[in-house]
Amino acid sequence: MDQPFAAAPVPALLMQDLHLAFGRKVAVDGVSLAVPPGSLFGLVGPNGAGKTTALSMAVGLLRPMRGRALVFGTDVWVDPVTAKQQIGVLPDGLSLPAQFTGHELLTYLGRIRQMPEPLIAQRRDELLTVLDLAGAGGTVIADYSAGMTKKIGLAAALLHGPRLLILDEPFEAVDPISSAAIRTILVRFVQSGGTVVLSSHVMALVEQLCTHVGVITAGRVVAAGTVDQIRAGGTLDEAFVRLVGGPRPGPEGLSWLGR
Repeated sequence: MDQPFAAAPVPALLMQDLHLAFGRKVAVDGVSLAVPPGSLFGLVGPNGAGKTTALSMAVGLLRPMRGRALVFGTDVWVDPVTAKQQIGVLPDGLSLPAQFTGHELLTYLGRIRQMPEPLIAQRRDELLTVLDLAGAGGTVIADYSAGMTKKIGLAAALLHGPRLLILDEPFEAVDPISSAAIRTILVRFVQSGGTVVLSSHVMALVEQLCTHVGVITAGRVVAAGTVDQIRAGGTLDEAFVRLVGGPRPGPEGLSWLGR
């Protein structure tokens, strides 16, 4: 007897024909991406490609002019509460209440989400320890370095135990030791059944860390698939240059150098 075909898993994040313009400037021009559940998905592209704008629409921070975004099948703009309960977000240009300490911020966010106090305390203390912020838990965020601010933002995104993490440049301004700790956390998160979407300009990091990658330029997706599919036997750097293109400096430029 023939076995029935197994249903395809619902994407952890599905972006369909997302479009947004600011005046005459088209920032995102019909972006469509499907992020498989259990993947570590890297979104890469040159500066101004539309990565941050696309991710902002995907999590409900910017309303698209056209298209939709679904988190495990739930439309972010139709049922935002259900969708946002399942995601943790580290946005670009994160702004946090500067007068709060790290300890106070995580406690406050846990209470907003109506988490039980013992659970808030357990997760808060574990996150501060793992991210090497325990010693700064009583320091106001106004006195945090850029890297520390990034790490407390990641702690805030993880606090409620989301199924999907969406991180915009999570390794920017983070020292190598903290970067290694963050990598370990993300890998463990995926191994435990979670899904991660991160944007980055560092191809080597995406190549080493991610299972899947999407390349976006000029507001459009030009390639998406597993890392092996995209790099096609070469490096991700080479694939990126091939897909994105752009001018390459020639020997005739900057003639005054080396004189």
